[in-house]
Amino acid sequence: MITGPGPDPAQLRDILAMAARSPDHGRLVPWRFVVYRAENAGEIADKVEKLAEEVNGPLADDQRERERNRLRRAPVAVGVVSTAAPHEKIPEWEQFLSAGAVAMNLVHAVNASGFAANWVTGWFCDHPRGRAILGLAPHERMAGIVHIGSCDREIAERPRPDVDALISDYSGEYRG
Repeated sequence: MITGPGPDPAQLRDILAMAARSPDHGRLVPWRFVVYRAENAGEIADKVEKLAEEVNGPLADDQRERERNRLRRAPVAVGVVSTAAPHEKIPEWEQFLSAGAVAMNLVHAVNASGFAANWVTGWFCDHPRGRAILGLAPHERMAGIVHIGSCDREIAERPRPDVDALISDYSGEYRG
């Protein structure tokens, strides 16, 4: 569970500066950050709850609570927003990967700064109205929301993939 305290404004700025040092073909900077603070959580919760009801119909109490808590999991959350746009040399998918690299760098920067991070992206990040609620323009996409704070317990290691099963040596052109 991520709890307080979270980083102060200067610490958060340093963390974001570390995260922004990321692969960026063409120096397009195809991402931006949106900081969601506790004072905005209630407004966002109301809107996400309403959207969930519009999409799914009436919510059970536990569903309602889950939707209301999407940006209340930590003292601060940072949205890493892909601003990928058509470019003559750099495909949009590569720009989106760059935003994903920023999100991963953000998780590492948070941990290196002595805080805890959890990268999640909910269903509402893929919904046009959800993206608007989160402050995204119609052409933007959420690469990830990173929740930042302190951890109140030891994090159990989760099962990891067998790395050896993921490795292959080049053996020539793919022939199907």
